[in-house]
Amino acid sequence: MPMMISQMNQSQLLHWIDMVSFAVVEITEYLDTHPDDEEALKYFNHYADLRRTALRAYAQNYTPLTIDTANPDNYWRWASDPWPWEGGDC
Repeated sequence: MPMMISQMNQSQLLHWIDMVSFAVVEITEYLDTHPDDEEALKYFNHYADLRRTALRAYAQNYTPLTIDTANPDNYWRWASDPWPWEGGDC
């Protein structure tokens, strides 16, 4: 990780989420054909944890990127923030 998540600005955090998400997707595809590879499973768990942490941080500081990081307790922000074509940062 280039820096701590708490030190990243919005753009840096979004870029970090893109990178770790790519790693998670790629290792998931590998594990589909190599389900007994213990090292690959460790890699998956590591990057999946990094992704979850980053998604939670992004949702807390900006807006949720995934439905599982949306917080419906105060009000439903999922669709109220600007969409990318409206100048949103997704």
